[in-house]
Order: sequence, then structure tokens, then C-alpha cells
Amino acid sequence: MFIWIYRVLFLPLWLLTLPGYLLHIRKRGGYRKDFGTRFGRGMEVPAKRAGAKRIWIQAVSLGEMLAIEPLLKALAADERIEIYLTVTTSTGYALAQEKYGELAVGISYFPIDFYPFSARVWDKIDPDVAICAETELWPEHTRQAAKRGVPFLLVNGRLSDRSFKRAMKLRGFFRTILSNTSQVYACSDLDRERYIALGAPAERVSATGNIKVDVTIEPILDAVTRASMRAEMGLSEGFLLLGSSTWPGEEEMLVEALRAIREREPAARLLIVPRHAERRHEIEAMLRERASDLRFHFKSRGVPEGELDILVADTHGELRALTQLSDLAFVGKSLPPHTEGQTPVECGALGAPMVFGSGMSNFRSIREGLLQHGAAREVKDAAEAIEAIVELSQDADARAKMSTGGLAWHAGSRGAVARTAAGVLSWLDR
Repeated sequence: MFIWIYRVLFLPLWLLTLPGYLLHIRKRGGYRKDFGTRFGRGMEVPAKRAGAKRIWIQAVSLGEMLAIEPLLKALAADERIEIYLTVTTSTGYALAQEKYGELAVGISYFPIDFYPFSARVWDKIDPDVAICAETELWPEHTRQAAKRGVPFLLVNGRLSDRSFKRAMKLRGFFRTILSNTSQVYACSDLDRERYIALGAPAERVSATGNIKVDVTIEPILDAVTRASMRAEMGLSEGFLLLGSSTWPGEEEMLVEALRAIREREPAARLLIVPRHAERRHEIEAMLRERASDLRFHFKSRGVPEGELDILVADTHGELRALTQLSDLAFVGKSLPPHTEGQTPVECGALGAPMVFGSGMSNFRSIREGLLQHGAAREVKDAAEAIEAIVELSQDADARAKMSTGGLAWHAGSRGAVARTAAGVLSWLDR
């Protein structure tokens, strides 16, 4: 009964929210190419190779696409396996085509979760195993898997504090979806307990760790390359503060932190990497109001003329390289009112000292590990963040110890990809 109620209600609710959705994709841009694949149209799906097993992997956005890279490579190394990728966002789609074109037999947008579209895509891809990453539990998608007898696996499963509270209010809804889920590979013991609380059978949930921790950063930039990149971006000299995947309100804090640092170090610079590049106009308006006396530039507008005080990297897929240029990073979406946090994994893996707010519920176990290793400083609000940033900007020894701690944390926390890949492969043999 549940799936039929969902099917009946989906279309009117979808039509009701369609104007907002269309406005959203227009604002984000990049959806014109191949958008018909969301309806199962225009898909180029090759016939399955004789004797091969096809795995369909869905990851929502650019961040999830980067996160699953180690798992993709681990699975693709098995000659029996063909991988078909789907994504939801235009930035994730562009990245998937750029990075994984040789690993995957096909790449398209994830179908809208309405019976005709979902069933059409399932018929075309014809997977032997279906995988979703992190929080992707779509009723029609999981129902199609159960109907066809295809194992459906949730990898890197996680539930933030806010998501879990919301989900518990709809526990019956999620219990039904989880009944169609063959296995949940959770990021932590806490996540495992939360999926069980939502109704997943305990034997179907295992804590395999966060695959984001297993990330391998390539390339690692040498000193000459770093200096060259900084010079090209107008950030040649001085202490460089990085705003990593910032959200509204955090850019203002970073500008104030830059001014405070410059009272002691006039050559200090600020590099802002917003989580959503389409916020460039909003950020520009803020800079014109609060930093009109400073030289700022947006990376999407080409090479700057001369030296800068602030660079906004409103581009995609460059955060790992830009992190290597910084002396100290602030991890975004972590100050009030934000509660979930952006990933601090790359900073830890690269030994970049970091500051973040207390709102890191999406990365609870990672946060604890980084703090235990002395790799990060946690603050409660913007004022405390500025104080910590200024203090660390003047203490190279403290930053060096944080860097060592981050590298040690990363080296000791790996292994989730191997455990998750082993679990996925076991389903192919059943």
C-alpha cells in the first residue's frame, strides 16, 4: 500500500514544487546538456558485456562524486565489474564525465523518482547491484530494486542530528524504505544505531567507516608549484587564510579575521572557496559593502591584474589544490546557524591546520578524531573563530603541530574503502 500511496501523491506534489525546482536549476546552471536522462530519455547504455556484473552507483553531487572515488577505483579494478554512474547535480555530472569517463560504461542524471521514469531507467541500465551513497533513499528506486531482486546497498550511510530528528518523525515511512534495502554500510557506530532506530534490521546494518577518509590527494604540489600558483592568482606573499566550502555569514567573518590578522601582518591574504559557486553575486555585494578598500577578484573572471587582498575561487573541483596553498583553513557550514559542516577530510589528509565551528554533525566521528590528534581548533561562534584564527596566524609552531596531527589522524583512520568494497563484492557472489 505504501508504494501506491507514494506513486499517487508524487505527481501532484512534484508539479506543485516544480516552479521552485526549475528556478533552482536555472540559478545553478549547467543542466541543459543531457537533462532528458532524468526522464529516461536520450540515455546511451551499452549492452552488458558477456559474463560481467553491472553495478549502478548513484551519488548526488560533486562532493559525493569526489568522496566515492576510492570506492569506484576499488570496484573497477575487478575485471568482472561494469560501473554505471548517475548523479543529481550539474556540477556532479560535469565532474563524473571528466574524472570517471574511463571507469564507467555510462554516466547520466539520476531519474526523477516517479514510477514511469524510474522503471524506464532501471530497464535500460539493468544492474546486478544498485548502490546509493550517504543519504540517498528514494522509495521508488528502492522498490524497483526489490521488485527485480537486485541487491540495494547504501554505502557511507550517515544521518546528521537534524536529519535523524526529522526522520524519526516519519519512522514508518523510512522503515518501509529500509525494508527494501539489502545492506547499509554506515559511517560510524552512531550512524548504525540511528538506522536501526529508524527500522532497519540490525543484521542489515554494519559500521564500515567513512570512505571519505580514504581519499588520496593527487597531485601533491611541490613548493615551486605552490609559489607559481599563488603568484598567478595574485596571492604571492604573506600568510594565506582559506575559507573552505563557506556558507552565508561565514565570508563576513573571514573578512573581519583578515583585517584583524593584518594589524600584525599587513601582507596577509584571504582565499574564499564558497560551497556554491553560484553565490558569487551575493558574495560580491558583501565585499563591496564590507571590503571596498581591499582588492578582491573572482577566479571565474580570469587572471587578476596585480596583487590581491581577497580572491574568491568561484570555480569547481579545485579545493584540494587550493588547500595546499593555505597556511590555515576555516571549514565552512560549521558556525551558527549552520549545524552540519563541510568535510574537513582534505585538510586533515594534507596536514592543513584548521578551525571549525561546533556545527559538524555530518562529520561527528571525523571531528572527534581530528580534535583528539590536535589537528583542529573548535570554536562556538564567529567572534571565537576570529580570535582563534588570529592567534594561530601568529603561532607557526602551533600550526606545525596541528599539521602533524592531521597527517597522523589520516594515516590511522583509513580502511573504510576496503571494508565497503569487500561487502559490495560479496553481494555479487550471492
